[in-house]
Amino acid sequence: MRLQDIQNQALQLPAGDRWQLVQVLLDSLKREANLKPKRGNLSRLRGIAKISADAGESNAQADYVTYLTEKYQ
Repeated sequence: MRLQDIQNQALQLPAGDRWQLVQVLLDSLKREANLKPKRGNLSRLRGIAKISADAGESNAQADYVTYLTEKYQ
């Protein structure tokens, strides 16, 4: 059965049955969406805390020491 055939048959149903069909389809999509892991969100954050090569490790340590010194004065 093709999608177009299903659509045509659905449009011939009474309004109450069409609403019920819509609800069943939406519930099915919600369940399917909840089962799939959301991988895209974390991959975009990769490298966000990375220190640039120009800054160097010593600058990061010095900045942290300065931050702690100012915080606890």
